[in-house]
Amino acid sequence: MASKKSKSRQPSSKVKGFIYNAGEIIEEKIADTLKNNYMPYAMSVIMSRAIPEIDGFKPSHRKLLYTMFKMGLLGETRTKSANIVGQTMKLNPHGDSAIYDTMVRLSRGYEALLHPYVDSKGNFGKFYSRDMACAASRYTEAKLEGICKELFRDIEKNTVDFVDNYDNTLKEPSLLPCSFPSVLVNSNTGIAVGMASSICPFNLQEVCKTTIKLIKNPNHDILSTLIAPDFPGAGEIIYDREKLKVIYETGRGGIKVRAKYTYDSKENCVDITAIPPTTTSEAIIEKIAELMKNGKLRELADVRDETGLEGLKITLDLKRAVDPEKLMRKLFRVTPLEDTFSCNFNILISGAPKVMGIREIIRRWIEFREESVKRRVLFDLTREKEKLHLLEGLKMILVDIDKAISIIRNTPQETQVVPNLMQGFKMDEIQAEYVANIKLRHLNKEYILKRTSEIENLKISIANLELISSDNSKVDELIIEDLNRVASTYGRSRKSTLISQEEFEEEEIDVPDYPVNFFLSKEGYFKKITPQSLKMNSEQKLKNEDEIVQQISGSNRWDLLFFSNQAKVYKFKAHTFSDMKSSSMGEYIPALAGFEKGEKVIYLAATSDYLGFMMFFFASGKVAKVDFKAYFTKTNRKKLVKAYFEEDQLVSCAHLRDDTNYLLKSSSGKVLIFSTKDVNLKQSKNTQGICVMKQKRGHKLVYARAYSLGSIRDEKLYIAKKLPSSGKLPQNLDVSCEQMKLE
Repeated sequence: MASKKSKSRQPSSKVKGFIYNAGEIIEEKIADTLKNNYMPYAMSVIMSRAIPEIDGFKPSHRKLLYTMFKMGLLGETRTKSANIVGQTMKLNPHGDSAIYDTMVRLSRGYEALLHPYVDSKGNFGKFYSRDMACAASRYTEAKLEGICKELFRDIEKNTVDFVDNYDNTLKEPSLLPCSFPSVLVNSNTGIAVGMASSICPFNLQEVCKTTIKLIKNPNHDILSTLIAPDFPGAGEIIYDREKLKVIYETGRGGIKVRAKYTYDSKENCVDITAIPPTTTSEAIIEKIAELMKNGKLRELADVRDETGLEGLKITLDLKRAVDPEKLMRKLFRVTPLEDTFSCNFNILISGAPKVMGIREIIRRWIEFREESVKRRVLFDLTREKEKLHLLEGLKMILVDIDKAISIIRNTPQETQVVPNLMQGFKMDEIQAEYVANIKLRHLNKEYILKRTSEIENLKISIANLELISSDNSKVDELIIEDLNRVASTYGRSRKSTLISQEEFEEEEIDVPDYPVNFFLSKEGYFKKITPQSLKMNSEQKLKNEDEIVQQISGSNRWDLLFFSNQAKVYKFKAHTFSDMKSSSMGEYIPALAGFEKGEKVIYLAATSDYLGFMMFFFASGKVAKVDFKAYFTKTNRKKLVKAYFEEDQLVSCAHLRDDTNYLLKSSSGKVLIFSTKDVNLKQSKNTQGICVMKQKRGHKLVYARAYSLGSIRDEKLYIAKKLPSSGKLPQNLDVSCEQMKLE
């Protein structure tokens, strides 16, 4: 415990949780310490690093692009990447490698964006490859892509706010005045503290068209124009309108993407030319090679990476008489060739993170863009009025140019020139200053008439600008004009193609459906055996001192859930396991699922419909009843954490479809019988349950299993009248079977 302060010492000062008097120990609540020390870091990561803002950029992106803009790299000339990185460090205090990595991700060569912002020259690596690293910044060159004109359009006209850089020596924009919703056009992901952001990319033309429609009609059906995401690596999107509708409305959900392939009948091989954005070519090749090694892909003769100048290419050599369509359907199920892009449209709005749907994101962008356009119009209006005011002053001296020249020539002191012109022509100080600064060669009728001829056009322009600034519909017309220009200039056809959900479901039916038996051993070995094979030989081959602890009859289409002793569940499709014989050792699940050190399989649940519930019995005497649907996932996730309450020792668990009776035994020797219907069903996997059997100090629950009524004489003595209950010590005369001889 912390010691108290010495009375002889000066009281230490405490500012925002920081202790200043060294050597003293001062008591402070842990909540205050976390708030004062960790919260500033968390907020910095959220607001200044990981989460993009409504212009579609994180601070690191914005600083890099603005630096390149100020370097004049929006033209034809490239410069060394190292030069750009060095200049960016004036705005970005992070190291050069972090800045260069940012540039790489924004570059055309990296191929991570639908519309790259950096025109790169040299080796910038590849988004779809883990091993193809970029060259050092001293070897590569870069400049801004043409589309960046739309990011910086009118930035010099006060369209956005500028703030000081980290050392207050330069100014940088807080946002970029993008003339199109770049936040939806290019993907953006980031992990902050306690939150994350993952925005999928959409086709530029579709985004611009949808934005125009929403400006005209806020209730526009977004799905009719924004068909689906469009990934830069192409691929095929499994189109599910209902799921997309949920993503568009809530900003959360998953989009299934699968690889594209072609079959070469002459070479009898499959060429994969596009993969999901969530994986890499190396990960796919490694997974396929592992399956081939384990004998689960006997249809393949070889797999190799043939990626070259033409782009990504993974070649699969097929064995004779193999159907490529069936093979690819199998690969989609068991490899990352089909994966899910998780969406989390979390964006900073006025400095606060917010998860939004597509409609709200576009609405927020429209509000931001309207403000930028109004500021541009106000800037132009102010400049035009200032120019008109000066020309009207110039027009005043047209009546008597000689008088103006005489005033300037006959004024003995320079400081009196402006006041004398103001008095002589009844003009204000600004106009007089302008006239006084005109070169002598321009003080003639021709020059003055030429300049003052702009007055009428300026008045018309000012009237139009005033009309726009006071009418939001005129502002919206300018935004629509910009969107149409961007779509026609930079728009491209979709890269990702769509597959209907119905077609996808038809492919899934291709999995053969036949009865099988599942066996799990104490050491974690698993076997899938057909009834016919089991009839021929029912004797199971096992390691020494191993034994079968579970046998389940099911189907080849069922899902298998392996519960581990570390509160995790590992999910597999039964059809991904090969049919075995009793004489085989089986699949070692800890190795197959990638268990951590000390992790073991403790229970197997098999299901086709996720009906029923899981019962968990803990050493404290608590029992949890979890709806089995809590373990269902729409995606192909193989591992679920926090599968049950992990802060208590698990004694036993079971998957039940209906309520039944259970017999519990404590280390104290007491026995209790209760019905599972007396335990409330919970939707949360991590629930700690309720206390069913009260335990004395030093004792714990040691045994739990299903119980059939009538197995014990005078069983009413042990049946719980209410929960929790302490149970009863067994009476010798009550035993009518072996069931009470508990170990």
